[in-house]
Amino acid sequence: MSRTQNTARVSPRRHILRILSGCLLAVVLQILVLRWLPPPSTMFMLLRHVERLTETKPSPPIRYDWVPMRSIPGHMALAAVAAEDQSFPRHFGFDLDAIARAVEHNEKRGRIRGASTISQQTAKNLFLWPGRSWVRKGLEAGLTVLLELLWPKERILEVYLNIAEFGDGTYGVGAAAGRFFGKTPDRLSRHEAAILVSVLPNPRRLSAQRPSPYVMQRANWVLSQMRQLGPDYLNRR
Repeated sequence: MSRTQNTARVSPRRHILRILSGCLLAVVLQILVLRWLPPPSTMFMLLRHVERLTETKPSPPIRYDWVPMRSIPGHMALAAVAAEDQSFPRHFGFDLDAIARAVEHNEKRGRIRGASTISQQTAKNLFLWPGRSWVRKGLEAGLTVLLELLWPKERILEVYLNIAEFGDGTYGVGAAAGRFFGKTPDRLSRHEAAILVSVLPNPRRLSAQRPSPYVMQRANWVLSQMRQLGPDYLNRR
């Protein structure tokens, strides 16, 4: 076999590797930039824009107001961790105990219960799309590792609090505080923070402005978890 034939066979493989390496480098560079700069938008917001174009009835306008961590009260950050990911200060992107519990629950009950950490949710909301496919979960896992490697925990939590959807088309604690409570996020009470994070499982059906009995029950549970964790929980690493 000639050297030319060998080169022709190897070239497509090398070409694919170069493309994949280029994509990985682009993602790494983007994550590095976002370590210091606020994301101008997210994939979830862009998809929401597309959805609104095809809807027959009017939708609420998309709201997104970036708020730096220094303007977010500590109890808002604690409420998010208490509600969504109590192992956040300790894990490296994945809560293996929560994953094991979710697998056991899903096998017994036949209903899907997730075990995504705040790091995973941040990666998904920034770069990916809704769904439960193995492809998306694989990409989410890789992006989560990159976030944990390239960002400090405080930055992950800051971005999460700014891009999580707290209501239909309302992204981030800045927009949510203004829309639902008529105030800036630094003036949110502990109870209001607990209500906001209580709608995160389904922000398009649950309302922070008119909380249902379920939301109020969950908010009370979040408040009890916050008391157990303590105000300095996020500083213990």
